[in-house]
Amino acid sequence: MSTPGGPAPRGFAMPRPGQAGVPGAPAGEQEGAAGEQEGAAAGEAAPPLAPDEKVDLAAQEQALRISQMLDRLDAEFIGLAPVKDRVREIAALLLIDRLRGRYGLTSSRPSLHMCFTGSPGTGKTTVAMHMGELLRELGYLRKGQLVSVTRDDLVGQYVGHTAPKTKEVLKRAMGGVLLIDEAYYLYRPENERDYGQESIEILLQFMEAHREDLVVILAGYADRMDTFFRSNPGMASRIAHHIDFPDFTLSELLQIADLMLEREQYRLSPAAREAFAEYVRLRMSQPRFANARSIRNAIDRLRLRQARRLVSGGGLIARSDLMEISAEDVRASRVFAGTPDATAADPSGS
Repeated sequence: MSTPGGPAPRGFAMPRPGQAGVPGAPAGEQEGAAGEQEGAAAGEAAPPLAPDEKVDLAAQEQALRISQMLDRLDAEFIGLAPVKDRVREIAALLLIDRLRGRYGLTSSRPSLHMCFTGSPGTGKTTVAMHMGELLRELGYLRKGQLVSVTRDDLVGQYVGHTAPKTKEVLKRAMGGVLLIDEAYYLYRPENERDYGQESIEILLQFMEAHREDLVVILAGYADRMDTFFRSNPGMASRIAHHIDFPDFTLSELLQIADLMLEREQYRLSPAAREAFAEYVRLRMSQPRFANARSIRNAIDRLRLRQARRLVSGGGLIARSDLMEISAEDVRASRVFAGTPDATAADPSGS
């Protein structure tokens, strides 16, 4: 994922899913070919074990690779302690399930469909991508690719349009993970002519019939997902794992900002760092705050202001000037205006 000569992307500084690829080939073909090859290697059956044979779990190659993946999740992602714990639990269950199979013990495939709840920008999409990689490594998915969609990608606007749209998305997701963001918008009982229920019924069929080749993750706000499940008990019964993503603290958001700035090879001056902490504290209390997503938007705006300042100033510019964000760049934000309609005028809050 890294680019030549630059630092490797980490955590919330990682490219968005599907952003990176091999030049010269369509993204779908790249993911499909690479995923098939890697999935085949990861999913190769281990030899059976005799009943009296013992296994050093820590020495198992697959266990070591999974441990490395989980350690990377710990190192690269700020916060998310409850999420990391649940991912480790799921990984442990699946690893032990594989080992039981080698001893000839009953080893039915567990349900892996999930629900991720939490505010926007708390890492649900990025963790879903890592979950696909983990399940591929364990041999539960062929490719492990992530296909992220919303209602608009699944539901048509007229009769006969929804089924082919939904099935096309499912076809792309086969062998990997399908993430449906704000899944509750699929169900709109107040509109009797809405086609969302048709999409839900197709999803339910595929989640059951293709449960060995597809993992569906529903994502959204916890209260709205609860309402959705109460209205769609068939969907609720197919979700085995519920993982809640907490909002980030101020300290965690500042660490995430450091990761993003490091990835882009920028840095905050001491005065800018103090101003940015104040900015984040104010922004967290304003409407439409979206955790790490808002931090990314803020950094994009800082880069714009820095560029404008440098061009307006003219004169000689050093490499260090191109890297440093000043307090002036930070305090130019409307967040410091202190007016109630500041964020209304600028929804990004920057």
